[in-house]
Amino acid sequence: MIQNEPLAEEIASDAYPPASSELSILDILVLLSEGKAFVVRFVLGAALLGTAVAFLLPVRYEAKVVLMPPQQNSSVSSALMNQLGNLGSLAALTGSGLGLKNPAEMYVSLLTSRTVEDAMIQRFGLMQEYREKRLSDTREKLETRTTAVAGAKDGLIRLSVEDRDPDRATELANGYVEEFRRLSASLAITEAARRRLFFEQQLQQAKENLAVAEEAMKKTEESTGILQIDSQARSLIESAAVLRGQVVAKQVQIQGMRSFAAEGNPDLVLAKQELAALQAQLERLAGSQPDEGSDLMLSKRRATGAGLEYIRKFRDVKYQETLFQLLAKEFEMAKLDEAREGAIVQVVDRAVVPDRRSSPHRLLIVIGTTILAFFVAAFWVVFRESFTSSIEEPGNRQRLDTIAGIWKRKRQTA
Repeated sequence: MIQNEPLAEEIASDAYPPASSELSILDILVLLSEGKAFVVRFVLGAALLGTAVAFLLPVRYEAKVVLMPPQQNSSVSSALMNQLGNLGSLAALTGSGLGLKNPAEMYVSLLTSRTVEDAMIQRFGLMQEYREKRLSDTREKLETRTTAVAGAKDGLIRLSVEDRDPDRATELANGYVEEFRRLSASLAITEAARRRLFFEQQLQQAKENLAVAEEAMKKTEESTGILQIDSQARSLIESAAVLRGQVVAKQVQIQGMRSFAAEGNPDLVLAKQELAALQAQLERLAGSQPDEGSDLMLSKRRATGAGLEYIRKFRDVKYQETLFQLLAKEFEMAKLDEAREGAIVQVVDRAVVPDRRSSPHRLLIVIGTTILAFFVAAFWVVFRESFTSSIEEPGNRQRLDTIAGIWKRKRQTA
């Protein structure tokens, strides 16, 4: 059996001679010269078709706007930086490890958020303009025509919008900025904005509590007939109310600072020390006796029931007034800090009406179509000649006949 293997290989070699060698570069050039008529006609036809398509494609104009985000970190990044402030070299990891390489990326996400896009669709009637029946489809089409990128080197945000009408493209680009500012007005993005929003909520609650305390005191005056108290009691009540209001205001301030500062923050530590001093002063004024502490050094033996009720209502009013005044000051300071930081985003280059189209690039389309057509035509000429030559060889013809016979027998058996 081993001696018969070379003989079998000779028979197979005689029955199916090897195919011809591959074409050389000179052979390809010869084939292209022989088929130059076909190549020229195919390339010219493709060039004409590409030209027609280039002029039939809708013309679009691109309007661009350049924005500068705030120079300080966002609220989230500030909080993380403060939390890592005591960890030394770990603070350097906030950029890479926590995904905060470029804070402008957050503003890019807000610019292209669903809230802003829906406001743009409603404002400019894009559902009718894009001929879409669903809001989601309109939003997707708007996203395909909008590009927002944060610069890695300069940190600027570049937003561009494409549209068939150059004026509409300009309005859309500038509209993104306006709708984003409306959105940011309701969001506490910067540290100062967060403090302003926090104290605004606390101030509103203090205002309502003051109104309730004043109404309760008015009813007490009407029911008891007492309109004023002696000067010593009034001075004690006012002093105690002011101290209580300062204590609560300081507690509110510390609560607000904890939303963006770590426990080791110097300002937070100072605020805690001031709170402890105010609480100690309030305890000294109120006294240590249980019967005296409840009414701030005003013994029940020194006041009638009606007078004691009036004193309590008066004390509540003075307390709420002091708390309201202190929170109002904190709120105004937060507003000033927010105004000092500037707008959420500042417009560096406002979008102007484009004076040239952004697409289609007709010359590139024609040139690209022509080059592609030449390679397709050349490949077809070479492939056709190689296939024809391969079929004409006896060995390949026998192989094709064998393959055809195999498929014929399979069809017959099936």
